[in-house]
Amino acid sequence: MSFNLLYAESYLKRAKRFAKQHPELKEQYRKTLMLLEKNPHHPSLRLHSLQGKLSGLHSISINVSYRLTIELMISDNAITLVNVGTHQDVYR
Repeated sequence: MSFNLLYAESYLKRAKRFAKQHPELKEQYRKTLMLLEKNPHHPSLRLHSLQGKLSGLHSISINVSYRLTIELMISDNAITLVNVGTHQDVYR
C-alpha cells in the first residue's frame, strides 16, 4: 500500500531552508520521503508518536540527528509533513 504525502505550506518553507542549510543530507532526505510513502512503519524510520505539546503528531528519523514530524492519517492513506530539522528544533 502506498501513502500520499501532503506538504503543508509552512513545511515547504522549512524544508527549503533545511535543504539550503544541509545540502549534504539531500539524498538521505529524499530516500526517507520515498520510504515514508511506501511504508511509514519501516523500522529504519523509527516512527513514534509524540507527547506533550506535540501530542497527535509522530516523528520519523532522517538520521540520528535529524527528524521529520508528521501527521499520520492511516485511514485516509495520507501523511501530512509538518516540520523538518534537528532533533532539538523539531521537538520545540
